[in-house]
Amino acid sequence: MSAAFSPEIIAQHQLTPGEYQKVVDILGRQPTYTELGIFAVMWSEHCSYKSSRIHLKKLPTRGKLVVQGPGENAGIIDIGGGYVIAFKIESHNHPSFIEPLQGAATGVGGILRDIFTLGARPIAVMDSLRFGRLDDPATGARNHRIVSGVVAGIAHYGNCFGVPTVGGECIFEPCYDGNPLVNVFALGVCRKEEVFYAKAAGVGNPVIYVGARTGRDGIHGASMASAEFTEESKQKRPNVQVGDPFMEKLLLEACIEAMKTGAIVGIQDMGAAGLTCSTCEMGSRGEVGIEIELDRVPQRETGMTPYEIMLSESQERMLLVAEKGREDEVFRVFKKWGLEAAEIGIVTDDGKLRVRHHGETIAEIPNRELADEAPLYNRPYTVPPEVAREHVFSAEANVQAALPALLAAPDICSKRWVWEQYDYQVRTNTLTIPEQTDAALVRVKETGTSVAMSLDGNGRYTYLSPREGAQLAVAECCRNLSVMGALPVAATNCLNFGNPERPEIMAQLVEAIEGMSDACRFFDTPITGGNVSLYNETLGEGIYPTPVIGMVGLMKTAAPITIPFKNAGRSVVLLGGAGSCEEVRFGGTQYAKEIEKQLWGLPPALDLDLEKRVQEAIREIVAAGLAESAHDLSDGGLAVALAECCFGPAEIGAQIDLDSDLRPELLAFHETPSRILLSTAHPKQVAAIAEKHGVPSPVVGATIEKGMEIRQRGNTLGSWDIAALRAAYEGALEAHVR
Repeated sequence: MSAAFSPEIIAQHQLTPGEYQKVVDILGRQPTYTELGIFAVMWSEHCSYKSSRIHLKKLPTRGKLVVQGPGENAGIIDIGGGYVIAFKIESHNHPSFIEPLQGAATGVGGILRDIFTLGARPIAVMDSLRFGRLDDPATGARNHRIVSGVVAGIAHYGNCFGVPTVGGECIFEPCYDGNPLVNVFALGVCRKEEVFYAKAAGVGNPVIYVGARTGRDGIHGASMASAEFTEESKQKRPNVQVGDPFMEKLLLEACIEAMKTGAIVGIQDMGAAGLTCSTCEMGSRGEVGIEIELDRVPQRETGMTPYEIMLSESQERMLLVAEKGREDEVFRVFKKWGLEAAEIGIVTDDGKLRVRHHGETIAEIPNRELADEAPLYNRPYTVPPEVAREHVFSAEANVQAALPALLAAPDICSKRWVWEQYDYQVRTNTLTIPEQTDAALVRVKETGTSVAMSLDGNGRYTYLSPREGAQLAVAECCRNLSVMGALPVAATNCLNFGNPERPEIMAQLVEAIEGMSDACRFFDTPITGGNVSLYNETLGEGIYPTPVIGMVGLMKTAAPITIPFKNAGRSVVLLGGAGSCEEVRFGGTQYAKEIEKQLWGLPPALDLDLEKRVQEAIREIVAAGLAESAHDLSDGGLAVALAECCFGPAEIGAQIDLDSDLRPELLAFHETPSRILLSTAHPKQVAAIAEKHGVPSPVVGATIEKGMEIRQRGNTLGSWDIAALRAAYEGALEAHVR
């Protein structure tokens, strides 16, 4: 019989006194030390979503194409022709702050395992990155190390594994100085009948451990990701996993080959919480028990305790349940690929996770209570933090000077330094080049279908209004896909927020989820899974609330519509019109951030109905072959989008004249959504389609051989040399990171 643990030990495991008492009630006794660790990690925020589950139920999760929604390793949708895609986004924020290279690398490794655990071969990765300032005297050096390490980690793992990193986003804000965000999205494809699930079945069936040996790296990784950072954060380096992408590639091939033998009943990767999570979750989903013997677990370090073995998050490991009598088929496959495979236990009929070590039972816990009945909190929430709504502009607008400054701003400037480190064309299915299109596009050769993907989130918008900010993220993701001609069909999300025990932070989370839910229902893009990352705070300073949406869309394989203008003498159409913008809706823009150095007001106003009609119109325009180029208006507004359209190989320019009553800086740089800039040789046909959808489509100018000019009712707001603008855009980030 174990003795009760001290309050200090309980607190070190991040369990409250009430949670500890619930453990005692479930067991009917005091837990062993190993059981305490098991409960602590499974009931951590990272694994149990105990602060968010009650609100996540508000999200739409079903749809006509959805094969698998939340509850598995990744969501799955049907793409036709007998094939499905599996996709998901995950965070590795805390590990990437402590150990940037390995934190980011193992974030990629973990999301890839989530995909091929389901039997799908990964074909694309994207990343959504948030860093602190690179030019700040106090934090710049540390942030530089984090940026370099994170990008190198993503490149190392993806390139070595052989999966293209096809796009993403990279944002810099002071609030991420002490807490970067590293969100990684992955997508894979397989035949519908070849999908596998993480469910144990068949009493007496063997439980088989495959892949890398277990070490001490990553112990309490999930718990570490469920707490704020303090001055002692660097001492948590051992909590960060160490990855081996070459072994993961072997593991992928071996797992897919083993699945094809028909001998595999269920399979689960050992991600957060390692062996603990994979055993109890497989048992709980299958409503069976699992008994394992730790002496049989392959270990790469001597003297590991049961506590360490069960909580280790060593990478490149999987747990299989095989049909009894067919174990040798599984062993032969893994031997062929040079990987270890060991039978470590069996499926039982009592619904319990039973862990034995040297013949002694050191843990015996009901699976369902451990995996599915973690404490559930309806945490109190008030209202999000108040933000100033009014602002007095500091200087007379100068559109001529502001545009190059914005193009050199960290959020807008070219991220070539980042994406050139990634192999974005490996496997030969990538149809797009980063920064040349609004979304990434990969083809599925077997079906003649292409999958478009976009990641988006705006922490400033969501800080100003969590509900509207989340809706804007959904709308922009859908718009990015529609500009390519793809129909948005499903989404995944990563919810990055601060401490949910603070009512004002909890309010941000609740409102963002509700806003996301409304928008996803409106666009018929169900959320098939995702991730919640809370406690993103350092020394009490939280990040902006940062929900990130990963959206997928489908289209017939075709050459993608790209951003740059192709020929002079084409009409420039502003689908959706010049738009309007109150000053209170201007405070979250890039102009406000970079020129005014302020944040105020509300995010841009979103008209969901107009947004949907604009997207329907552009998809029809693209399908009819009428758009020679297309680019949505987002960060930096019209002037920035127009400049980016001029950065093609021939540097074809444009001259536009806008009929608007807006102040010049608002007209040039407001970020009101539902607007797309396109060039066409067929403006009348474009106008006819736009009119059918009830969407304004003024011809605002024409493409020209060189130079760029913006006028307002005949008055010149700015005239620029494209080469000079391009130099500002392409050289800014590299100047900071070199």
